[in-house]
Amino acid sequence: MNPGSSSGASTRHLLLAFAAVYLVWGSTYLAIRFGVETIPPFILGGTRFLIAGLILAVVSRVRGAPAPKPAEWKAATISGVFMVVGGNGLVCWAELYVPSGLAALLVATVPLWLVAIARLGPDREVARPLEVLGLVFGLAGVVVLVGGSNEEIGVGDATSNQVLVGALVILVASLSWAVGSMYNRRAALPSPPLYGTGLTMIAGGAVLLLVALGAGEFGRFSPADVSVRSWWSLAYLTLFGSIVAFSAYMWLLRNVRPAAAGTYAYVNPVVALFLGWWLAGEAFTPPMLAGSVIIVAAVVLVQRGRAPKGGPRPATVRAPASR
Repeated sequence: MNPGSSSGASTRHLLLAFAAVYLVWGSTYLAIRFGVETIPPFILGGTRFLIAGLILAVVSRVRGAPAPKPAEWKAATISGVFMVVGGNGLVCWAELYVPSGLAALLVATVPLWLVAIARLGPDREVARPLEVLGLVFGLAGVVVLVGGSNEEIGVGDATSNQVLVGALVILVASLSWAVGSMYNRRAALPSPPLYGTGLTMIAGGAVLLLVALGAGEFGRFSPADVSVRSWWSLAYLTLFGSIVAFSAYMWLLRNVRPAAAGTYAYVNPVVALFLGWWLAGEAFTPPMLAGSVIIVAAVVLVQRGRAPKGGPRPATVRAPASR
């Protein structure tokens, strides 16, 4: 995929980007669950994004990208606070109590938030009929998945109240992610897009580590106590969850309509539940299979309802500021 192009996206580029956010992000819920077993959640998220952002920024600078302007740092910080701190950091914290599969199901509200913000925002972008139908089908599939899941509620000794609070926090995180996503489509981030993505992750990761400091996580964190599984989870989240999938999502935001970009949130629960069945021996019931089929149909509807190939980019997308 050539992330450097924010217009005229080819079918191949789109397929690769969607594959990244569908498959990789579906697996990150389990990776986060393994990571927070021995790494505090805000340290896990902040470290992951800070390292990934620095790698992307250094690569961009080596390739000739100029130093970012203050306005570009401001845009990256706003985007990072909503997406990295609010969107990802809160999910990491919630997975101390909420199972990874349930977390993925709750994040399935993101497409609805994206469409609502696009409609109520400054551009008044109207969702197309097939997109609306696909969103409804997607939610129906999620309901079927929830009804067919036999996963125990709560992680470890988590109480029902802790699970409820965690679930509500994930819903807030989904809204924060959607706000940051829509802001990012208009933000004056530097070019090439990977450079802007790197700055967003650097800013968001740094703020998330400050949150970890304020929450006292560093006082109770010892690298010697981190399990091998948690270290591998951090590495996987940094390389695949952030550098690959997050970058692909940021690229999609500037090339497809919000409803299409947000369909990852419907597919991720399918991937998360399948991995739970494959790697952790969790049940995969007929209702869950039916829900997965409905979700796939929903994604097809949303994708068919997006802007036609070769047409103009979505109205709410603004190219990065020129130099």
